[in-house]
Formats: sequence, structure tokens, C-alpha cells
Amino acid sequence: MHPPGADTVLLRHGDVNTKSNTVKRYMEGLLAENLEALLADRSIPGEVERRWNRPLIHTTEDAVEDATTAAADAFGVVSASPCLTVSTEMDAILEALVETARACYDGGAFAIDARRADKRLPYNSEDIAREGGTAIWEAVEDEFEPEVDLDDPDITFGIEVREEGSFIYLEKRSGPGGLPLGAQEPVIALISGGIDSPVAAYEMMKRGSPVVPVYVDLGPFGGIDHEARAMETVRILSQYAPNFDMQVYKIPGGETLSVLVETMEEGRMLSMRRFFYRAAEVLADRVDAHGIVTGEAVGQKSSQTVQNLGITSRVTRLPIHRPLLTRDKHEIVARAREIGTFTDSTVDAGCNRVAPDRAETNARLEPLLEVEPDDLLERAEEAARNAELVEP
Repeated sequence: MHPPGADTVLLRHGDVNTKSNTVKRYMEGLLAENLEALLADRSIPGEVERRWNRPLIHTTEDAVEDATTAAADAFGVVSASPCLTVSTEMDAILEALVETARACYDGGAFAIDARRADKRLPYNSEDIAREGGTAIWEAVEDEFEPEVDLDDPDITFGIEVREEGSFIYLEKRSGPGGLPLGAQEPVIALISGGIDSPVAAYEMMKRGSPVVPVYVDLGPFGGIDHEARAMETVRILSQYAPNFDMQVYKIPGGETLSVLVETMEEGRMLSMRRFFYRAAEVLADRVDAHGIVTGEAVGQKSSQTVQNLGITSRVTRLPIHRPLLTRDKHEIVARAREIGTFTDSTVDAGCNRVAPDRAETNARLEPLLEVEPDDLLERAEEAARNAELVEP
């Protein structure tokens, strides 16, 4: 919901504000570029104005809702408000509040959230709230009996007064927060056909790291639609980053998995993870990535006990980032639904057919090396060199 005549989106960021002025200016530039790309990708008319602390999107009233939705998808944005812009004169603010109340306030309790950033103005936030509340009350009292509730209002009239103008809004649409994409170095994202890995990739993107999606082709162990599901999740993730390359590196792994199934029982899943990580490391050198991100969470599977995570991590010199490390499954599922990557968890993901009857939960490295194929890491390196670049 927005005031009549709203044609501007007011943006707020959080972690960007904690940076030094030089870094903040750089990150606000990245955010503006990413916003422009989102608008262009979705064919939304709009111009991004790079203002200190409060970037703006200038658009049309017809497109302001779509522009707000796009802005709320941008990493680094804490919230976005479709708003009406007026001057800093108190009379102009009150007139805008009256028009907004008559158009949008039809009952229940209201509150005013007023903020004055420009301290040189001849009024303060309390003055705006007091006079604005009176103006709203008088605008609607002939239609119904208004109420004021500052704790749990049915509608909140937001007013933010800055040096360049006043912004009137009715909502703060939540964004992902974090840092603008591109503020950190890229990482390899191991993407499977399951629920967890796309969410982990999204969480790294939220912290500013572009991801290089990697899918390991499991061959006969891939399950029905395994690859198609993985590619679809990458396609969805790419919608949050239209100005970044999200082509997928497809690494052949079916032959090696067959060898593991034929020659190993205990520790098989750990050796499979070691194969994935070494292949990812080799590919990272090729694409100048600086880490690996996975959807692992402590204790979620037998290969993800604290002990086993430590064993598998030692195969690579790169840091392995696990944004979901302490998340419960229902939290991950909820996040997947929220960002649009959720797929039915009952569909066979393929890895279940690789898992042995007896799971290893407390592995030791030396015994594992004695039973896994001597050429496992060489196989991984060769597979990475043979990676195929495909469109999601």
C-alpha cells in the first residue's frame, strides 16, 4: 500500500552503515548498480539516485509497487518503502498526510512514525507527529471514529524528513539485508538437487559474495530429475543477481561414485564429499574463487557430524563456508520457500543410493585413506578439468 501519487522508493541499508566512509561509498555504488540491473531485468522503469544513507528509485506511480518489490530483493537492502515526495515545509507534509489518510485510512487505529534527519529545520520529530496526528484525525473524523495506538496500530503513517525533501509512506517492505552483491570475493557453490545447497548459496550472496554454481553429475546415482532440479534452483538464484554470471559448471562424477560404491562400505559418503571438495578447489583456481559453500548443517546427516566435517574439510586448502551450520531443517525449508527454491523433499535426490547400510559418524583420517581408492583425488582433479559450462 502506498500514498496516492507515490512515485519514489526509499531504501534503507544496515551493515553498509557500519563501514568507513570510503568503503560505504563503494558499497553504496555497488548497491545502486545491482538495483539498476534488477529494474532492467524485470523491465521496470526507474532511475536510481545514489544518495548517502538513503538511495532512491524514481519511477512512476503505476510501477512503484513493482519497483519496491525489486528493491526488496536486492542484497544489502534492509527495507524499501513506496513513498510520496514533498518539500520540507510543514504545510506540505500535513497536506500529504491528509490526502493519504483520506485515500488509505478507513478505520482502526493509526500511529505516526516521524523522523527528522535535517536538524536545521524549525521543527522536530515530535512536532511532526503531533501536528500530523491532528491533521489525520480531522481528515477522517467525519467518516469514522479514529483511534491512536502507538504499540499495535492498524496503519502507520511514516514521515522521513531529510535535507532534500520529505518522504511519506505507509509500509516498510523487508529486504534481505546483508551486503551488496559483489562486496566480497566469489565462492564456489556446490549445488545439488536438494533443498539445502541453494539456500546456503543464497546466504553467501546475502553477505556480498557472488557464487559460481557447480553441479556434480552423479551419473546413474543422480535420481529422477536430479540435474533439472539443481539447474532450476540456480535459475531462481540468478534472478536475484541478473548482472552476475550464473552459468553452471557441471563436473562428471558418476564413474567415480560407481567405484566408491563397488569398493567401499564404511566411509563411502566421506570419500564422496572429499571428491567434491577437491574438484571444487581445482575449479576455484580456474575461476578465481576464494572458498567453497555447501548446505551442510551439524548432525543433519551422518557425514555431517562435527568429527566428519573436520575430516572432509581437510582435503582442501580453501575455506569451506557452511551458512546453515546451526540451522534446523524446518528453518532451512522455510527459507527455501521464501526465496523460491523449495522443491519436494520426497523426490529421490540420488545420494541416498550411494549411502551404505552402515553409516560412519566418527571417522578418522588414516583409516579412511586406507580404504578409499588411491587415485580418488586425482580423479577429482581430472573431473574438474573436464567440467562443462552449461546454462541453468
